[in-house]
Amino acid sequence: MVGSEETRLVVLRGNSASGKSSVAAGLREEFGRGLALVAQDNLRRVVLREHDVPGAANIGLIDTVARYALDAGFHVVVEGILYADRYGGMLGRLRADHRGATHHYYLDVPFGETLARHATKPIADEVDEARLRDWYRPLDLLPDGVETVIGADSTLAATIDRVMGDTGLCRQAETARGGHTNALRTRFVRETDAPR
Repeated sequence: MVGSEETRLVVLRGNSASGKSSVAAGLREEFGRGLALVAQDNLRRVVLREHDVPGAANIGLIDTVARYALDAGFHVVVEGILYADRYGGMLGRLRADHRGATHHYYLDVPFGETLARHATKPIADEVDEARLRDWYRPLDLLPDGVETVIGADSTLAATIDRVMGDTGLCRQAETARGGHTNALRTRFVRETDAPR
């Protein structure tokens, strides 16, 4: 078993440019200290510099980092493309072992919108449309219906608010701040709510 009854585990999945990283950053900004971000891209591409293939080392590393942070008392947001066939087993075991509540979200963005958002990212010069299309998997959901699907029509602010509310992180954040709202919230949302 991992974590405690008080810890929250949030898993954000979706295709490239679906907004996962922006939502994760928004959750951290809204919550403040005590929420760990476990980003697939950071662990796979930066720490290990490996390709995303079945059985890759980053799968175990994501699991280990998430478990360590939960055991240390952090709430954890795991985010990434995290293909169901490659990462589903690890995510299922993590969910089963977590003592607290676990919430899964899949950010569903059609390919046309994915392409438009991708064009605004720094990686757009390195990754062309053909490669992006090769990565894209429509509704690559985990088994057992554990994920809440959030469509492209949900704004960044609305998605952050929904996840904060669903998970109870909003109540914990308010308690930690003495009931005051996060003063940085308005600035963050204004800077990041533009379509990607």
